This record gives sequence, structure tokens and C-alpha cells, in this order.
Amino acid sequence: MNPEDKKRIAAEAAVDHVKSDSIIGVGTGSTVNHFIDLLAAKMANQVKAAVSSSEASSERLRGHGIKVVDLNEVGKLDLYVDGADESNAQLHLIKGGGGALTREKIVAAASREFVCIADDSKLVDVLGAFPLPVEVIPMARELVADSLRALGGEPRLRNGTITDNGNQILDLHGLAISDAPDLETRINQITGVVSNGLFAHRPADVLILGTDQGVVTHTAGSD
Repeated sequence: MNPEDKKRIAAEAAVDHVKSDSIIGVGTGSTVNHFIDLLAAKMANQVKAAVSSSEASSERLRGHGIKVVDLNEVGKLDLYVDGADESNAQLHLIKGGGGALTREKIVAAASREFVCIADDSKLVDVLGAFPLPVEVIPMARELVADSLRALGGEPRLRNGTITDNGNQILDLHGLAISDAPDLETRINQITGVVSNGLFAHRPADVLILGTDQGVVTHTAGSD
């Protein structure tokens, strides 16, 4: 099964977590695009509204006739569905390959359940092979980069990328992350950092993977 088919079957399984008349959070990326399209095909008239983590996802949702609302209008969300660039067995994630990590963290924090969807290549023993995104205030970029080097990684500016919040992204290469919650905290304490792509303090509750054998579901604490 090719990677896109794996993403699609994972996204299809996530639709089963959506309850009628609910307000859901929707993330960003290629796997989430499958989820949005499948949600629209199966439940477009049953979802009350969606809160989106990016302008791109908002546009796609609206294109399918799904109402998009501001998080400040609704408070807590029933469900958040998003992809990941990496996940470990504890469902700690690296996210932000699409540049929406800060808004994704906000929506995840507001959600009662976080369902992560991905193909099986995203499940790893140790996080860090995928460069860790760090969103930074532009004037603090080099200040932050120096602090990130002190943590043992090599930060590289993601050229041509400005987040929906108007900031820049440093991708931190060369890490093998053994304690994701600790590193998430340490990076967030650096002055000039908006947020980083480690989702460890608020990990996924459910990880749905598309595999050659079909859908495999992991839950927090199951491994």
C-alpha cells in the first residue's frame, strides 16, 4: 500500500471518532486533508463547526461547506484530529512540518480528545530524526539559535516560511530525544521562542496508523 493510501485509511478511521453536533479541532497537512475530505463526504451536515489550526485547512473546510469558528467563541472542543511528523510509543509527537505548530498546540490544549493520524512510517523508537520545528520571533532568531545549539542540535532557518502568526521557523537537526517533556519545557523557556513542535506535555490520546495490513490503533499507555 502506498503512503497516500495509508494516510487515507487512517483518516477514514478517525472520522468514526467524530460525534454528531460536535465542535471539532482540525489540524494541518496532507493526512488531515484526507480527513477533511472524508469528513465532508460522510458527516458534513452533522458537524456543528470546526476550529482550524491553519488558514489552509480553514479554506478547505469552508470549501466543503463546514463552518469554521474562532476558538475564543467556543472554548473547549470535543475532539482534535491532526497528523504528526513523528510519534513514539508514548504518543509524544513531533509536529510542525507544515509550519502550524503553535496553533496546533493551542487547539490540542483546548480539546478533550486528541486523535493523531499518520502512516506507519511515522512511528519511531526515538524522536528526532525529523528536524524539530521551533517557531521564533524574527528579531530573536539568532539569539534563539545560539541557545538551541547549546542543547546539542543544529538549528537551520526554514527559508521562505512565515507562519500564520507572522513568525519564522528554525528546524533543529541532529537530536535523539530521550526525554521529550523535559526538552519541550527547556526550549519553550528560551526568550524569543513562541513554541516548539514537541507535543509531549499534551501528547495524543489515540494514534491511528495506516499500514499494509490495514489500520492499527495505539492508545496512551497501551504499549
